[in-house]
Amino acid sequence: MLPNIEHISFQNKTVPKASFEIALLEELFARGLDKHPELETLHQVGFYILLFVTENTGVHTIDFTEYSYEKRNVISIRKDQIHRFHLTKAKGFLLFFTNDFILSYLEQQEALKTFQLFNELLGSPKMSLNTAFYTEILELVSQIKKEYFNPIDSYSLGIIRSLLHIIITKLYRIKSLETKVPISKKYLSEFITFQKLVEEHCFNTKKVMDYAQKMGITTKTLNNIVQDIVHKSAKVFIDDIVITKIKRLLVHAPLSIKEIAYTAGFEDPTNFYKYFKKHTQSSPEAFRKAYL
Repeated sequence: MLPNIEHISFQNKTVPKASFEIALLEELFARGLDKHPELETLHQVGFYILLFVTENTGVHTIDFTEYSYEKRNVISIRKDQIHRFHLTKAKGFLLFFTNDFILSYLEQQEALKTFQLFNELLGSPKMSLNTAFYTEILELVSQIKKEYFNPIDSYSLGIIRSLLHIIITKLYRIKSLETKVPISKKYLSEFITFQKLVEEHCFNTKKVMDYAQKMGITTKTLNNIVQDIVHKSAKVFIDDIVITKIKRLLVHAPLSIKEIAYTAGFEDPTNFYKYFKKHTQSSPEAFRKAYL
């Protein structure tokens, strides 16, 4: 039987009108996992999460990849990713917020930066903070906690939103320096458009030409865009997204391997097997079995 991967939508029972919540990691481990055991299994979230580690070590799984963490690490989890918590003695805090909480209040360029911070395809979701920057972040979070846990007035959420925006911008600065994420490259907007198209249509077509046509550019230009931003070909980038989405189906969808092959756009299941094995060194059955 396949694991029941629950989709968790944002729900703040403490402050229902807020699309934001803050929680201590140690409290989640101490009490939250008893109330919400699905957090220790693979689950999908409909919101964004920033996990800051202040003490000890642990592991967090995001889209079937395990990331070890320690003090002064930050892990960003994008909306709709599949992830799981591993029970540890780690301490820290989590910031949960919806797409609208920040993005609807930002100009296009600032919204793009926020998207990039949580874009695992532009760099690892784990970052390491130096001591000075770690201290800065803790101070900002302290201000958020003060606004959140004191009686919320008509100004509190606006202040929290502004502080969160500062945190995200500072983290984005670190990510851009550590992973060479482009801040102002001319192709960045086109790349994001391409990524969104692939995530939406990759089971319908895996051809670079089709995406180039959707964008009104040549395949050569599209390859130049992708090469400039993530240093790989457009085809390799498409395959990366396809494989992630297939993995999600294998552990989540109550479908046979053959049905998943058809869903993923393969008319011949044999080609599906070859494609998956080529990119993962594992058969679809073996991958699925590992998560039973």
